[in-house]
Amino acid sequence: MNWIKFTIIGVFLVFTGTTAIGQATKKLVIGEQPVFKVKRANQLIVVDGKMDEAVWSQTEARAFNYFYRVEKPDDRQKMLFRMLWDDRNLYVFFEAEDKYITARETKRDGQPYFDDCAEVFFITVPDSLDTHIGYELNLYKAANDFVYFNDFLPGQSVAMKSFNPEYQVEVQVNGTINDNSDIDKGWSMEMAIPLENFGGLEKFSPVQPGNKWAFLAVRQDRNDAEGERRSTSTIFPIYEIEKNVHQANRFGLMEFVK
Repeated sequence: MNWIKFTIIGVFLVFTGTTAIGQATKKLVIGEQPVFKVKRANQLIVVDGKMDEAVWSQTEARAFNYFYRVEKPDDRQKMLFRMLWDDRNLYVFFEAEDKYITARETKRDGQPYFDDCAEVFFITVPDSLDTHIGYELNLYKAANDFVYFNDFLPGQSVAMKSFNPEYQVEVQVNGTINDNSDIDKGWSMEMAIPLENFGGLEKFSPVQPGNKWAFLAVRQDRNDAEGERRSTSTIFPIYEIEKNVHQANRFGLMEFVK
């Protein structure tokens, strides 16, 4: 993915489909964000939606404690988030409690965020960029992945949805999808995102001990069998959830450690 460079991003916006969203945000002010420690993996990670590798138990695990659109008691469900890194990949693990597991979207670049969905966004140079690369996936592994440009146009942000990188993802479901007649236990999602997916945006702050990126992890939780109502939870607090979750100035930091 070496084409993701500052010198040619504009060309891709001209020749690929984009989506404009009216949401203006400010850049990060480094030093104000919470820091999430991302440990280096010291063993081979098998992407299977399970935490069989011992190193997963040694890394930071943080709960999603910020909830939005909560209308019912079951809209506040537990989510834990973990990350690892090595010379080739970022590894992401979502572990969710869920009484009513739901998913409908099956197409890429569709709307998995109306289902039970895990989302993670990365800014590789947080003191200079508010452009982020995003991954949104439901439990069918239907992905909406994109490069998001805050304030690309006056009063508008742009998502380049033609960005369709390769990465590994596996899901484990403890329950039944789309059957609200029973009570489910939950689900987990594991991802391996190649560092090359970040192209030229990664080289200014390489993945190595001491460097920091910005990120936001999000859960969409749809407990109703019908309709599009869902609650949202995040690892860091955001504002004005009714507009969108792509608020780069509210991202936290991830620090790569040994």
